[in-house]
Amino acid sequence: MAQAIRPRPPVSLLATDGKTHPLQETLVAVTLILGVLAFITAMFHNLHLISSWAGLIGILTGAYGQYVSVTTRERFPLIIGMGAAAIGFFLGMAHGGLFGGVVG
Repeated sequence: MAQAIRPRPPVSLLATDGKTHPLQETLVAVTLILGVLAFITAMFHNLHLISSWAGLIGILTGAYGQYVSVTTRERFPLIIGMGAAAIGFFLGMAHGGLFGGVVG
């Protein structure tokens, strides 16, 4: 009995549908980088400008990435990056905010 064998196309790391998604993968990478940056710099009180701005941009980048994402493999790291960015953003806001010490 002959059976049709469908060859598996080369799959991207973040795409489960066999297609490449360069915009979505770029948004995932940027969100993760900004999330890690915001999270780490939030641990230092004097780096609140970096943590709050990186967190805000990471949240916005992740939200847009969620809007245009196609697969679950893209959404999962976006949520992780957005969570780290949000923690960094909120701690940065608590330590002085977006303009603390610069304007005023």
